[in-house]
Amino acid sequence: MSAEAASPNGASPDFRPADTPGRRRGRARIDLRRLGRAALFGSASRGGLPDAIGHVAEAHRAHHPDADLAVLRRAYVLAESSHRGQMRKSGEPYITHPLAVTLILAELGAETTTLTASLLHDTVEDTEVTLDQVRTGFGDEVCYLVDGVTKLEKVDYGAAAEPETFRKMLVATGDDVRVMSIKLADRLHNMRTLGVMRPEKQARIAKVTRDVLIPLAERLGVQALKTELEDLAFAILRPEEYELTRALIAAQSTAGDPLGAMADEVRQVLREAGIAAEVLIRPRHFVSVHRIRIKRGELRPTDFGRILVLVGEDADCYAVLGELHTCFTPVISEFKDFIAAPKFNLYQSLHTAVAGSDGAVAEVLIRTHQMHKVAEAGVVALGNPYAPADGAQPADDTADGVRADPTRPGWLSRLLEWQESAPDPDTFWTTLRADLAQDREITVFHAEGGTLGLPAGASCVDAAYARYGEGAHSCIGARVNGRLATLSTVLGDGDTVQLLLAGDAASGPSPDWLGHVRTPGARIAITSWLAEHPEGAAVPATAPRPTASVTGGAVRRAAAGAVVDVPNTTVRLAGCCTPVPPDAVTGFTVRGGVVTVHRDGCPSVTRMLALGRSPVAVNWGATGDCRVTLIAEAFGRPRLFADLTEAIATAGVAVVSATVEPPTEQRVRHTYTLQLPDAAGLPALMRSMRDVPGVYDVSRAQHPATA
Repeated sequence: MSAEAASPNGASPDFRPADTPGRRRGRARIDLRRLGRAALFGSASRGGLPDAIGHVAEAHRAHHPDADLAVLRRAYVLAESSHRGQMRKSGEPYITHPLAVTLILAELGAETTTLTASLLHDTVEDTEVTLDQVRTGFGDEVCYLVDGVTKLEKVDYGAAAEPETFRKMLVATGDDVRVMSIKLADRLHNMRTLGVMRPEKQARIAKVTRDVLIPLAERLGVQALKTELEDLAFAILRPEEYELTRALIAAQSTAGDPLGAMADEVRQVLREAGIAAEVLIRPRHFVSVHRIRIKRGELRPTDFGRILVLVGEDADCYAVLGELHTCFTPVISEFKDFIAAPKFNLYQSLHTAVAGSDGAVAEVLIRTHQMHKVAEAGVVALGNPYAPADGAQPADDTADGVRADPTRPGWLSRLLEWQESAPDPDTFWTTLRADLAQDREITVFHAEGGTLGLPAGASCVDAAYARYGEGAHSCIGARVNGRLATLSTVLGDGDTVQLLLAGDAASGPSPDWLGHVRTPGARIAITSWLAEHPEGAAVPATAPRPTASVTGGAVRRAAAGAVVDVPNTTVRLAGCCTPVPPDAVTGFTVRGGVVTVHRDGCPSVTRMLALGRSPVAVNWGATGDCRVTLIAEAFGRPRLFADLTEAIATAGVAVVSATVEPPTEQRVRHTYTLQLPDAAGLPALMRSMRDVPGVYDVSRAQHPATA
């Protein structure tokens, strides 16, 4: 894949930023020039394998002792013969690139099928080998993986070739995550050997790596690739800050090892507690050190690494945590339990920080050996997603013949859904970068049962589109953890959300929704609907409107069945609380000798008693028609007023007056003064009004109505 040679700033062809004094070292670096000579001249072999692939075989057998290496030999022979005569820009034979990519994956523990495909990953793109030949020689799975990482031709796609290649790759990854594993290893080797390219091309490749591939590596949990890609992109895009960070790390490596002393103390504590554990010092990579420096302003000697404790079982992790928090001073704010609640990229570990006797604070990671393997290799450690578990049947394709990776993470499923609605390459490319920039995920529960995975910062609108797709166009509100909430409400991890949909199919989203959506699927769906319905862009009642008032023809009645024990007294029902039979009521004599009747819970009763007014006993006589003021609170939508007045009319109730207040945050309040033919029908009327879609509460007025 356009494998470039040499390295940033003219360093050696196999440059790695982390290779500085005092940094962690893995397997010895491979001499690519020697491998190139072996590939060309066929030097000594190991067990029938060409010497050039011997390192791959050794690394592969370290993880898979029983692996069949014959297929790797056949793949290598085809790759070497196909690429023979092709050279990298640094002067090595081209075969050194697929060899290096395969070695990266082998060291991460990839299974044989992935390594076979990685050896062949450039043959279809850069040689005369066809996919049919790959399928015939190595089977459907290897053919699928090779096709997934093969670039689209610029001749056919022009400027859209890069975004469309990534779209093709992501769709293939949705069916088999091993496609992206190969792509990440491919990009890592190309980034290691980028120095002979023009500076502007280095920057372009590094930006795509930073914006797309590093977030993908993070989401797939492949930390070993992600951290090195970060450092390589950092060196190219921010060279001055990179050099400063490198100098700080180099200076610290010669100034002593404060973490070493604390690691020794941790080993002693765990040994005395009888806990079998491996205690290591895990240096931070360049970008991590840079972020800590920006966050804290000044680096502590212990900020250049973390203590890593590896144990055998999950329970041992918590035993280690207990010992450390007992024997050291814990920094409670730094504790995080990613074992009980794993990250969305499979990561599991306990994080804590403790202070030693000298006051030095060190961060500590506690995990099992298996957790550590997954933390480093992510999906690569999962192996073949279609391989049957012990005693299980092989995973077949779905009934409609569509291949679907059973390990596909939720964020990838969402990405595959929204990309179908983004046919334009520019829209896809821009949206993909924005989507991948959201590096944290939450889980919310929906009231009907089940969960939704959403990016951190997602709102109720995002949840609606994740749950109902285009059906969310008619969403008018939500309840979050049982309480009414606006659609702009930001959801938190573990929230329960109930989404309220309008019964009117003509309802549509508001342009305001675009201001608080985080998911590309929701944004694309809303934008598409608004583009198709320009006249309906402001349909939901979200913009302030003048107060509307409707007055009916009914005449105000005096007492409406209220009787007092004072002869020749005029009785009036209070307009603030509009009492009706069989409400518990109290009367007060006001100016002119008129007795005003209030509901017992009315605030006016409290004020009258505080002023020393004597209450007058009131009883209900024969019930008949009465007047009442009701307040309907609802989420704004088209035809809401018409539907409410229809419900009132169906109950045989006359509207004396109606007031519609300007909406606030998509909520609207209607106040109706009504003349009921029989007070006994009030509860049924209120139930009918509550049943109108979008209405979440109907209550009796507690203040003077505006008529």
